[in-house]
Amino acid sequence: MTLRDALPTRFRDSAERLHDLVAQDLGSDDFGPGDYRSGLEMLLHSMDYDPQFTERGRHIAWSQVLGVLRSRAAAYMAMRENPGWADTPIVAPVVITGMPRTGTTALHKLMALDPRFQGLQTWLLEAPRPRPPRASWEAYPEFRKTASRLAERYADAPIKQTAHAMAAEEVDECCLLLWQGFVSNLWTVGWSAASYDAWWQAQSEAPAYAHYRRCVQLIGSAEPQRRWLLKNPGHVANLDLLLATFPDARIIQMHRDPAKAIPSLVSLLMARHDVIETGRREQRGDIMIRREAAKWSDALAKAERVRARHPDQVLDVVQRDLHRHPMAVIERVYAFVGMTLTEDLKQAMQAQIGGPRDGEHRYAIADYNMTEKGLREVFGDYARRFGQAEARP
Repeated sequence: MTLRDALPTRFRDSAERLHDLVAQDLGSDDFGPGDYRSGLEMLLHSMDYDPQFTERGRHIAWSQVLGVLRSRAAAYMAMRENPGWADTPIVAPVVITGMPRTGTTALHKLMALDPRFQGLQTWLLEAPRPRPPRASWEAYPEFRKTASRLAERYADAPIKQTAHAMAAEEVDECCLLLWQGFVSNLWTVGWSAASYDAWWQAQSEAPAYAHYRRCVQLIGSAEPQRRWLLKNPGHVANLDLLLATFPDARIIQMHRDPAKAIPSLVSLLMARHDVIETGRREQRGDIMIRREAAKWSDALAKAERVRARHPDQVLDVVQRDLHRHPMAVIERVYAFVGMTLTEDLKQAMQAQIGGPRDGEHRYAIADYNMTEKGLREVFGDYARRFGQAEARP
């Protein structure tokens, strides 16, 4: 029996079954500190109550929960097998954040061309371990599994590849480690999860950040001298936790008119809902855009308060500037993080900037029964500042 075949009748009764299946598959029953259990159990209750799953959607959701729990267990198994990982230093990591759909991925992939940086490759986020030499990756079953899963995702919803392409061998977001703590915004957007969402908003993500740091140390333990380049929009909601985790981090915060960023995000999140849920599609979209607007408005306000205590550790970048004058932005970023740009690196970045695109991500705020003016009002002064910044020549 595979992990996917073991679909329960009721999710809320399946916590122990989940652990047994993962333990059988990995040969390890070590899931690390137990602080993830309440979030996992709340999520399972929500999965019985909130969404109207299609039959395939039930399998996808179950497989996702199993996969994330397996990733957590794999990390702690790798920690046992690699003594000394906890001594790995993390010095002045560069962290890219900001509301989603603000250019964080574009900047991340551009800077990841610099061989002086190390990052979190997608397959290692799903199977944390000390990063092996690049030439060996295709030999790992976990690498091939990640590549296969992504191919299946893009077959279901091609727009997801256009809007946010991922590859097993490329760097990806820290959230794929953070959600292994089961207190995460990611669990609120894959399908309807209002009851989990209400619970999540009252929780601290501090235990998830402790797990995240351990995994970053583990993955980087083979190359402790390389500087980290990390990226996750969700960090903007937790700058206090991020700076407690990495006190000397250098943070790049991306900005964009929220009347453009939020509809783009909701379009991306809704792309797979037709596969996972049935019915209420218009209502789900309308709820989601309002939920995401409130969530990211609150996150940005919280970030402002944290930034006031760390004024020299955050650099602002407007997405429009990155698109119009990418190398000028890169020069400013590198000056901020205290690194120089070599001519070879400049040429590599210029080649990527001028390379082929995956296609255009099309979306419309009117699809969610909202107006740009109404959405900007949720963000108040932030929308006025960065809406104007996006419009300037």
